[in-house]
Amino acid sequence: MQVERMAIPDVLRVTPPRFADSRGHFSEAYSAAKFAEIGIPDLFIQDNQSRSHKNVVRGLHCQVAPAIQGKLVRVLSGSIWDVAVDIRPGSSTYGQHVATILSAENGAQFWVPGGFLHGFVALEDGTEVLYKVTAPYLREAERGVRWDDPALALPWPVDPLQAIVSDKDRVMPSLAECAGLFG
Repeated sequence: MQVERMAIPDVLRVTPPRFADSRGHFSEAYSAAKFAEIGIPDLFIQDNQSRSHKNVVRGLHCQVAPAIQGKLVRVLSGSIWDVAVDIRPGSSTYGQHVATILSAENGAQFWVPGGFLHGFVALEDGTEVLYKVTAPYLREAERGVRWDDPALALPWPVDPLQAIVSDKDRVMPSLAECAGLFG
């Protein structure tokens, strides 16, 4: 298994090996024991799946206590630009981000631990994303930040005029307006 520690070391890009033959390929996408060995010991309690058109932006979202969620994200079809923003109070990388391209083709996965905002943009029509989470959805614990917060200056690979954003995500506050809401 190939493991890449991102610039914020708690966030990982994990690429399980693929075994190809004339029929296609096989990959062990998740193994609790192998993931624990690389520092992802969390118990996953739910899988979520989304399908998006090209330029759909989902995020930036997180959950706080009592339902802090870690997410293990992978793409079943299409591709995404996936981003994690550190919102851990007192973190030396607070407000900084790491991002990667995930695709059905590359088979990579993105580990976004609790304490991070998460979001992505679909780079192709029919993009399907599957992510495992470590806590159930809890409306009271849900938080979010504007995907296009100028202070974050995230390099989204989508023209803002072409971005397809939900009404809910469009009115999220800036990170500065959320001071104290993540701890």
